[in-house]
Amino acid sequence: MQQTFYITTPIYYVNDVPHIGHAYTTVAADVLARYHRLRGDDVFFLTGLDEHGQKVQQAAAKAGIDPQTYCDGMVPRFRSLWNRLDISNDAFVRTTDLKHKEFVQKQLQALYDNGLIYQKDYTGWYCTFDERFWTEKDVAAGLCPDCKRPVEQLSESNYFFRMGQYQDRLIKHIQDNPHFIRPLSRNNEVLGFLQKPLEDLSISRPKSRLSWGIELPFDPGYVTYVWFDALVNYISALEYLPPKPSFDRYWPASIHLVGKDILTTHAVYWSTMLMALGIALPTTIFAHGWWTVNGEKMSKSRGNAIDPNKVVDEFGTDALRYFLLREVPFGQDGDFSVQALSRRTNSDLANGIGNLLSRTLTMIDRNCDGTIPDVPQGYLERESEKYRLLLHAKEQLLTLGRHLDGFVEGFEFNDLLLHITSRATDVDIFIDEHEPWRLAKDPDKRLELNAVLYTAAECLRILSLYIYPVMPSAAKNITEQLGLDVDFSSPLLSQEITWGELQSGTKIRKGSALFPRVESKPQGAKPVSDAPTPSQPTTAASTPTTTTPQIPAAPAAAQPAAAPAQITIDEFMKIQLKTATVLSAERVPKSEKLLKLQVDLGSEQRQIVAGIGKKYEPEQLIGKKIVIVANLKPAKLMGIESQGMVLAAGDKDVGWLVTVLEEIDPGTKVK
Repeated sequence: MQQTFYITTPIYYVNDVPHIGHAYTTVAADVLARYHRLRGDDVFFLTGLDEHGQKVQQAAAKAGIDPQTYCDGMVPRFRSLWNRLDISNDAFVRTTDLKHKEFVQKQLQALYDNGLIYQKDYTGWYCTFDERFWTEKDVAAGLCPDCKRPVEQLSESNYFFRMGQYQDRLIKHIQDNPHFIRPLSRNNEVLGFLQKPLEDLSISRPKSRLSWGIELPFDPGYVTYVWFDALVNYISALEYLPPKPSFDRYWPASIHLVGKDILTTHAVYWSTMLMALGIALPTTIFAHGWWTVNGEKMSKSRGNAIDPNKVVDEFGTDALRYFLLREVPFGQDGDFSVQALSRRTNSDLANGIGNLLSRTLTMIDRNCDGTIPDVPQGYLERESEKYRLLLHAKEQLLTLGRHLDGFVEGFEFNDLLLHITSRATDVDIFIDEHEPWRLAKDPDKRLELNAVLYTAAECLRILSLYIYPVMPSAAKNITEQLGLDVDFSSPLLSQEITWGELQSGTKIRKGSALFPRVESKPQGAKPVSDAPTPSQPTTAASTPTTTTPQIPAAPAAAQPAAAPAQITIDEFMKIQLKTATVLSAERVPKSEKLLKLQVDLGSEQRQIVAGIGKKYEPEQLIGKKIVIVANLKPAKLMGIESQGMVLAAGDKDVGWLVTVLEEIDPGTKVK
C-alpha cells in the first residue's frame, strides 16, 4: 500500500536575501522528499515565504516602497536559488496569498467563537526582531532572552490565545511520542521549557503600530501575530495549492524540518494551536543546528554571511548539497569554510566516485569497444576465490541498499554518505588488485577482464541510485555516461536492489568529468562571503604540496634538530606508489626548474608538475618509466594543476629520478 509523506521547511522571512542556512534546511528536506519518491511514496513537499510582520514593514519603508511590492521583489530570489539547488518542492506558499489569508481568518474566528481568544490590557517587554512580548522575569539587563537585542516596554490592549491551558496535554504528548521532537536533545529542551508555567500567547498587534498583517476577522483594528499567520501555512497550503484540496490526504505532516532557533514556536505554539483547533499534531518536528563560518557566528554585521549562489558558481550544486549533509551529523552545529568544502569536493567526489567513473569508462572504451562487456551468469560465484575482493565490493554495496531506510529515518545523512563513498573506494581497490590494464594484454584473461569491468560499471549504476536524493544531477550524469536512460521519478527503490540489471552490449557515452577538481584559491581571491579569507603562499619544491589556503601561523622558536619521525607500516600502506610512463614533457614558463609532464598510468593519464628542470631536459624524459605518488591531493604550481608527485633522490637539489630497470606496465603498484 502506498504511503503518504508530507514534508515542510519553515517558510522563510523575506526581510533579507536567502543565505546558507535557508539552503541547508531546504536541501535536507529535498533529500528526504526525493528519497521517499524513490521508495514509491505519495510525496508532498512544501516550502515558501513568510511575508508579514514588523520587520518586513520596516525593510519596505527603508527601501521606500510598499510592503507588497517589497515582498514581490524578494520572491524571485528564493525561487531562483531553489532552482539552482535542484529543489523539487511540489508547492510554494506565500502568506500574502489571498486564500491563505482567508484560511487564517477562518481559524482565528473559530478559536474566538470557542472562547479560546480573549482581549486584555497588557504591559510587557517587546522585542521587535522576534516580534514578541516577554515578561519581566524573562528579560535580563534590558535584552531579549532569545536574540539578545534591546527590548522596549509597551502597554497596549491585545488579544490572547489561551495557550496555557494546553500545557499538561502537550507534555503528555511529547512523553508518549518519543519521535515527535527530534533529535533527543531538542526533545529534552522543550520538556525543560514546559517545566515553567506556560503563559497565554499574545496573537494580535494594533494597526496603529503594525499595519502589515492579516486583519483579525472579529476586530478590524488589529492584525494577527506573525507566527499565528505563518504557522498556519502548513495546513492552509494543502487546501489551495495542490490540484484539489488535500488536507485529508497528507495531514498530519510527516516532518516539519526547522532550525533550532524556531523550535519553541513549532513545538509549543503550533502544537497548542492545533490542539485548540482539534487537529492532529505532526508526526515529527526535527530541529537541526546552525552553521558558523570559520568558527564565527554567521551574521551580516560580521560580513561573513555565505551566499549560496556564489558557492554554486564556484563548486557546483551537487558539491554544495553533498558538503552540507556530509560535513556534520544532521542536528548538530557545523562550521562552513571554503577549505573544508574544497577538501570534500576533491577527496570525496573528484578523487572518489568521479575518478571511479572516469577510469572505468576509459577502460571499457579502450578494451571493450565502448560497450558494457558480457559476463556469464554465475561466473563470479564459481570463481569465488579468485574474485574475493570483487564479490566483497558487490555484497557490501547490496547490503548498503538494505539499510538505506534506517539511515534516512534516523536523519543520519553524513553516515549514509560516508558509507556510499566507502563503497566507491571498495570498487577502486578491487580494480587495483585485479589490474585490468594487465589483463587486457593477455587474450586468455579476457573473461576475467570482462568480469572486473562489468562489476565496476554495475556498481556505479547502483551507486547512482543511492546518491540521487543528495546529488541528483551527478546520479543522472553517471547513468547517462553508462549508456542508460533512467527515469529517477519512478519508484526505483520500492523493491530491493538486484544485481545484473546493467545489460551487456550497452554502448557507453563517456562524457566530461563528473566532479572537476577544485583549484585552490590564489591569495587575495574573492571569497564566497564578504569576510576576508586568510591564506598564505605555498613554496614550490621539486614535488608539490597542497595549496589550500591556511591561516598564517606565528613564527616558531628555533628548536634543536630532531630525529626523523617514525611511521607504522599501516601509515606507509596509505601511500599509493605506482609506475608511470612519461608521454610528454615541457617547461613551465617563467620557471627554471618546473616541468609539466603528461604520464600514462595504464587506466588513465595524468598531468604532474615536477621540479626537475635543472637536472633534466624535457626530451630526455619521454618514454621513461618513473614512480609517482598516485593518491596525493592535487595541487597547483605556477597556475598549473599537478595530479601526483614524482619520486626523486637528492638532498637540496634533485640528483636522480627514481626509475624502473625492467619493462613494466604503467600503473603497476610499487610495494
